[in-house]
Amino acid sequence: MNRRFFENKVMIITGASSGIGLASAKLFASLGARLVLAARSADRLQEISEELSFRTETIWVRTDVSSEEDCRRLVDKAVERFGRIDILVNNAGLSMRAMFRDVDLSVIRTLMDVNFWGTVYCTKYALPWLLRSRGSVVGVISIAGFAGLPGRTGYSSSKYAVRGFLDTLRIEHLYDGLHVMVFAPGFTASNVRNAALTADGSAQGTTPRDEGKMMTAEKVAMYLAKGLARRKREMVLTPLGWLTVLVHKFWPQLTDRVEFSYMAKEPDSPFHK
Repeated sequence: MNRRFFENKVMIITGASSGIGLASAKLFASLGARLVLAARSADRLQEISEELSFRTETIWVRTDVSSEEDCRRLVDKAVERFGRIDILVNNAGLSMRAMFRDVDLSVIRTLMDVNFWGTVYCTKYALPWLLRSRGSVVGVISIAGFAGLPGRTGYSSSKYAVRGFLDTLRIEHLYDGLHVMVFAPGFTASNVRNAALTADGSAQGTTPRDEGKMMTAEKVAMYLAKGLARRKREMVLTPLGWLTVLVHKFWPQLTDRVEFSYMAKEPDSPFHK
């Protein structure tokens, strides 16, 4: 990876208060990028921004990406401070864990608002600046954006939608120098499963999986940096992720059965309720 690629690049990272977003902020700060950090927790953002300010120039903007006005303000603040935007990392996201037959429809709406519309809003207002800089827009999705993940209908739907949106955006700007990357980690050790919504919209609170066996957020951030520096179109992480995408493409019925069996083995699986 060309470490100098990120020097003085202006980056917006949503969902920067934890997980992949936080790990990415720390990595890109060490590589000399200038950061605009966005998340809903102002206290946490301020703490992170102060920590990283010793490495690079950093600002934070409290942002609920499900709010169009918040996303507009985020971009405005970035341009007001730095005068440009080079990279937008749409990382903010929310998961769920419930069977569709049991879930309140407000849960699906919430996931679409955060995962899909959050990406659309931020990209819409950052796009003129990214076109000027011939920069990059990234959507952090999931393997669930390639193959439906049972018990996560809203999550998979939103990630499929982000992939379709970004793939189309890439084609629209094929000759404008805009770099569009769909970035799909596998299971990553983070708080996303703790915050996942259950059937009634309440947070799950605990993770059903062994986080110690998952790829770390720091390693995911390294792959993200490599993909950006190489202006990759798409990145699917982990051997299991690649295998799932490949098998689903050619043998979708097999993928359906394997995924059902795999997810049904989770502790306290909603399949058995």
